[in-house]
Amino acid sequence: MTNEIAHPLVEFPDVSATTDLVHISATRAGAVTVTMNRPAKKNAFDEGLISALAEAFDTLAGAEGVRVVFVRGAAGAFSAGADLDWMRAAVDRTEADNRADAMELAKMLKALRDLPALTVALVEGPAFGGGAGLAAACDIAIATADAKFSFSEVKLGLVPATISPYVIEAIGPRTARALFATARIFDAAYAEKIGLVTQTVDDVAALRVAAHEIARDIVACAPGAVEGSKRLVDDVAGRVIDRDLMELTAHRIAAARVGEEGQEGVRAFLERRKPAWAE
Repeated sequence: MTNEIAHPLVEFPDVSATTDLVHISATRAGAVTVTMNRPAKKNAFDEGLISALAEAFDTLAGAEGVRVVFVRGAAGAFSAGADLDWMRAAVDRTEADNRADAMELAKMLKALRDLPALTVALVEGPAFGGGAGLAAACDIAIATADAKFSFSEVKLGLVPATISPYVIEAIGPRTARALFATARIFDAAYAEKIGLVTQTVDDVAALRVAAHEIARDIVACAPGAVEGSKRLVDDVAGRVIDRDLMELTAHRIAAARVGEEGQEGVRAFLERRKPAWAE
């Protein structure tokens, strides 16, 4: 693998000069990069960052031409989890206020999970608490070898509740119990072993190459079929293989075959040309 990219399909913008909490950049190939921009706080979550991320994901959900969404943190840190000032304020709030506050994080993570485009977390440095949950909510997570992860909530007398659906789906209940209950800090190699990370790379240069390769690959894939494949996994996972499931899957492939993308894709293959979405 080379670290030289002649024509990058993905932007890694330097956002240090902007005051935006979330910076969005896009390439003509449809690769969008969402960068969390609180470098002084290692991109820790507070009300402002959560709101800005939710707004970004809601906007991208309805945007045309988005093929893949990369999520990263500025200045070499993915996210250190919850901001200390945010946690300090929560101590004096009522349970109802804290529930409403937590729901904003829950809605942001769900908005990320529901994006029709492929989503990819690009993890450098710390990914603690909510940061690790954000990575788990993405379809793919790629981390540099020196990245660190932890679910440290129990050290504060708390539980990683809001992020738990995505983390448990990624790593399974037994491993989740162990990591939630011990607040252990672990590296990218272990994160990949348990399924929290999809791929580990040596350094930031290799991270750029991996992102470029995903963007290159996704251009060859039909956007509607990508979304349909993501929804298929959600609808099939954990179900008993019975008549109802057989009917569901038969319906999905039949609808795809007669759909616009299916017709174009098969015809292009038979005619030995690129389909419209890959040109």
